[in-house]
Amino acid sequence: MSSRPVPSAPVPVRPLRLVQSDSDKAPPAREPLWRDLVGGVLRRERQSQGRTLKEVADDARISMPYLSEIERGLKEASSEVLAAAANALGLGLGDLILRVHSDLSATGRAGAPTRGGALCLAA
Repeated sequence: MSSRPVPSAPVPVRPLRLVQSDSDKAPPAREPLWRDLVGGVLRRERQSQGRTLKEVADDARISMPYLSEIERGLKEASSEVLAAAANALGLGLGDLILRVHSDLSATGRAGAPTRGGALCLAA
């Protein structure tokens, strides 16, 4: 046995500070995907009009399964297809974009403020 000196007065004990490991931290919130936002807008508009997928797909001249995949955010549609789907719902492409912007702003994830309140899009 080793002989250690015994302190004459009790040593104050400090509680250890809990350190969060990377695995304990919640993952950062995922930025919404464009296709999810567009699909949500198209679906809500279609449902608010009381129309079926088939009716809108026929009017837009796209297949019903493809429109369904767009609405569910599974497919990234071309601008031509998005314009056709929007027009079939009585919307212009600009209307669709403004509604997507509104949804994105509502989530608080719209990104940096734009100049003069304008909507800036990048390809």
